Amino acid sequence: MEQQFQSLTIFDFQAKFPDERSCLFYLSKLKWKDGYSCPRCGNTKYCNGDKEFNRQCTKCHYIASPTSGTLFHKVKFSLLKAFYIVYYVSTNRKGISSTELSRKLGLRQKTCWMFKQKVMNGMKSSGQFKITGKAEVDETVVGGQEEGVRGRKNNKKKLVVFAIERKGKGVSRVYGKVIPKSSAKELGSFMKATIGSDTEIKADEWTGYTPLKKDFNNLYQVPSGKKGENFPDLHRVIMGFKGWLRGMHHQVDHLQGYIDEYCYRFNRNKIKEGIFDNLLLRMVKAKPLPYKLYYLSA
Repeated sequence: MEQQFQSLTIFDFQAKFPDERSCLFYLSKLKWKDGYSCPRCGNTKYCNGDKEFNRQCTKCHYIASPTSGTLFHKVKFSLLKAFYIVYYVSTNRKGISSTELSRKLGLRQKTCWMFKQKVMNGMKSSGQFKITGKAEVDETVVGGQEEGVRGRKNNKKKLVVFAIERKGKGVSRVYGKVIPKSSAKELGSFMKATIGSDTEIKADEWTGYTPLKKDFNNLYQVPSGKKGENFPDLHRVIMGFKGWLRGMHHQVDHLQGYIDEYCYRFNRNKIKEGIFDNLLLRMVKAKPLPYKLYYLSA
């Protein structure tokens, strides 16, 4: 396995991936780095497939390519350009819009947008690293101002719950999720997935948190304070997300994907080395995501 691409510049990227073949070769190394296993029958023995880098099961004869069964499955444009999209999304400090990707790569904006959704899907939390130590949780609404609508009583706006992990004087980790309502059931589902049960959790006095004390022994509630003054770090993260969303993407459709992207980037802001390689590996391990899902929901 080649060494990870640390602090990968555009010149390094172009040297490592000059053509389609180099991309297929690297994907094959990532996909089978822990050994081959047939996705159909589980057999661990293979022979060469019909194309370079493909592997054919010696038992059921199923042929797997480096892109099959991954988020690169049936990509409808150059694999090299798909790698460029992953590179730009992972290495730009504030991300990159599909419009800018279209300009850089000579692809349709819609094509860039749909593949970027796949990249963002690779960014969603694995759920393996829960918040520990000290946490803060709060909900917010995301979207334009609606006349006569305040707080949680929203229609077109999206309700989002965020949680941060506090270490020292700063924030070390953040997770977020779009929820249909701020009930104990919805809040509890999010918190159980992202926060350790022994974590010291601070929440405001919203009634939805009160029943969760039976699941989180160290959960305590305090007044939010004027403009959230009792949750300054959490509200700073939330405002940062809203500012980034307005400046980069200008809309709240498919909001969960943008939350995943923001949290992925935030949680790795101090360990940028290998972020491109990490994202590629996540996309290889993730299940395929058909484009029709976006056509139906866009």
